[in-house]
Amino acid sequence: MIEQQSQHPSSGSEANAAALDEARLRQQAIGVRLRQMFDEVVNEPVPDDFLEILRRADKSAEQG
Repeated sequence: MIEQQSQHPSSGSEANAAALDEARLRQQAIGVRLRQMFDEVVNEPVPDDFLEILRRADKSAEQG
């Protein structure tokens, strides 16, 4: 079967441009959310158990 070509050659490129714009907007939204999540994690307090492990590691490094 032969596919019919559009009578408006620019309509395909317009659809491609719209799809690219939509993809860019989606990527920007994902990037914004990832930055928000990263900031939330960075601003969380360090657990006391982890700080104790770091203190012990520092002490071992000094002694040895």
